[in-house]
Amino acid sequence: MHVLYVCTGNICRSPTAERLTAAFARDLNLDVTTDSAGTRAVIGHGVQAEAARVLESLGGDPTGFVARRLTPAIASGADLVLTMTSRHRDEVLTTAPRNLRRTFTLLEAAEFARRTGVIDPAAWVSERAANPVTELDIMDPIGQTADVYERVGDAISEALGPLFEIWGAR
Repeated sequence: MHVLYVCTGNICRSPTAERLTAAFARDLNLDVTTDSAGTRAVIGHGVQAEAARVLESLGGDPTGFVARRLTPAIASGADLVLTMTSRHRDEVLTTAPRNLRRTFTLLEAAEFARRTGVIDPAAWVSERAANPVTELDIMDPIGQTADVYERVGDAISEALGPLFEIWGAR
């Protein structure tokens, strides 16, 4: 499965999710690939320094990361698109409307994985219609304190947990 993570600048939240997913998948020997993009990316930049510190503390590696802007081709190349906010989800769907049935916020995906016990976007679409998730957004840490970066990194790591429980059980 190929997962795309999307945030605004592609220098904090989405690279954290991307690189944690890569680390967890490697550690568990899972066939999960990942990348990320930003709706208003700081193209060509690496992971923001405080986000990189948090990422490393969680087991990810920011080395070699380069931010890029979301395009229809990038969005369409993913099996699952996970965004940091509902606004990002809407922007993905504006960019790539055919992704409707495979685009969720990361927090939606975590909750739907918990509820359904599967990573199946079709089942999640039904779940979203029947029992929507109310907490959708992981806040942007840009310009905030180190503590906020840590809370954001922890929120991303925790949200990945239910996904990896299912991927690891396959």
